[in-house]
Amino acid sequence: MTQKELLYVEDAVGHEQNLIKIINETINMLQDTNLKNFISGQLNVHQNIKTELMNMLGGEAS
Repeated sequence: MTQKELLYVEDAVGHEQNLIKIINETINMLQDTNLKNFISGQLNVHQNIKTELMNMLGGEAS
């Protein structure tokens, strides 16, 4: 992976971390169960994306 690609992946991880934080804060403010369930699903999506990105970075280190 080139340095530019590495920086892009690191930036994407940062974006996912911010989204995860915002989604968690939103879930805590919601009262509607259906909406909480939907947003929780989105949280799982972004946690998985972050994990995949981190795995890409981990693969580069080895």
